[in-house]
Amino acid sequence: MNDDRYYLKQAVKAACEGIKDGGGPFGAVIVRDGKIIAKAGNRVVLSHDPTAHAEVLAIREASDILDSHDLSDCVLYASCEPCPMCLGAIYWAGIRRVVFASGRSEASSAGFSDNFIYSEIGLDPSERNIDFIQIPDAGGEEAFRIWEQYEGKIPY
Repeated sequence: MNDDRYYLKQAVKAACEGIKDGGGPFGAVIVRDGKIIAKAGNRVVLSHDPTAHAEVLAIREASDILDSHDLSDCVLYASCEPCPMCLGAIYWAGIRRVVFASGRSEASSAGFSDNFIYSEIGLDPSERNIDFIQIPDAGGEEAFRIWEQYEGKIPY
């Protein structure tokens, strides 16, 4: 548990350093075998990239360093509860443990509310506030057919 506090403080430190650099108030570190593999602060505004959340950047860095998309033997420490996008990235990376400091309500109080996105996820695409239009006969299944037949695929 003491290690958790240390790594979590490193994530908070990354968030605070990121603010000083002009980034948002979020930080993340990824740890494997007791060693920090990746550390990142939020860079959404700095990089003009709405996906440049601390967790996503840390996952990208750790994947690059470990030369793998599978981070199932890593722990992610975040200064705040991950948003829906980051949560998806965490699941896709196979990370099995996340430790965070602040919760959704603190983020919302600071102007970063994810409640709208969380409510949209559960809706049928036709009921969302953004128009989601499926054109089923546009050939999209071709990529899946090629994938199924591709002998060199690495499932994830």
